[in-house]
Amino acid sequence: MAHFVLVPGGWHGSWYFEEVVPLLERAGHTVTALTLKGLRPDDDQATVATANLDTHADDVLRHLDRARLTSATLVGHSYGGMVIAAAADRARGRVERLVHLDACVPLNGESCWSSTTDQYRQRFVDGAATTGYAVQPPGHLDPRTRPHPLASFMQEIQLTGAVDEVPRREFVFCSGWDGTPFADVRTRLAADPGWAVHELPTGHDVTHEAPDAVADLLLRDA
Repeated sequence: MAHFVLVPGGWHGSWYFEEVVPLLERAGHTVTALTLKGLRPDDDQATVATANLDTHADDVLRHLDRARLTSATLVGHSYGGMVIAAAADRARGRVERLVHLDACVPLNGESCWSSTTDQYRQRFVDGAATTGYAVQPPGHLDPRTRPHPLASFMQEIQLTGAVDEVPRREFVFCSGWDGTPFADVRTRLAADPGWAVHELPTGHDVTHEAPDAVADLLLRDA
């Protein structure tokens, strides 16, 4: 039995995985989808303003502690790839598998800001213009989305190299949308024998467009 911890991307909460969770549970696995600090409906302005990448990595680590997990599978979508990389690097061997689901796969010193495209950097700037600390969700997203802490997009990740010791590391590239910021990531990881690279012909909203395909990928050798 695997222990899946699912981390959503920018502006999203645990609900992002609502169609995938029952498929994994039906196969007999334990699944927790997280809503990160600063994106919970009852978070106040101070919480949103101060939440950063370290905050979100700590959210994952606290869950590993509470659930006493020693062999977790971390799945991160989009910005969530930053979070699972930071958490796995600090998890002291308690993560056995990483799945970056059309997600950032950072190198040491990178941030979501530095690793994305000019188009998305402008989206962050425009979205934070009202408050200066929270990026408003783009209008085309699910109405459940929340303003996202700007600091978490901006903070540079500090990796010790422990994340590279995770036994299974996988990247899922979604090829069915224009303007993807992850094409270079796919090229880099395809040349790295430490990574398995998969491809799905979907848009970025992969858990809603193809939940069965996502579950099938996660269940391989789980």
